[in-house]
Amino acid sequence: MENKFEVVFCIVNSGFSEKVMEVARAVGVTGGTVISASGTANPQAEKIFGISISPEKEIVMIVVDKKIKDELLHALYNAV
Repeated sequence: MENKFEVVFCIVNSGFSEKVMEVARAVGVTGGTVISASGTANPQAEKIFGISISPEKEIVMIVVDKKIKDELLHALYNAV
């Protein structure tokens, strides 16, 4: 029996999980799970790329029907 669902994990800076869920709901997702996390970026990366990396993250886990997975991924890529 083939599984018709997949899990999409989206790691974003703290405070952006609601935007992820807005986008997900727009393509037909009904819910997701948000977990608070802490990133472990290398301080050298900040110096090399000249950017500030926020260690506070949120992981959004979304169980999605395979039929809309690609649409969800494209929407997330474009919006978030």
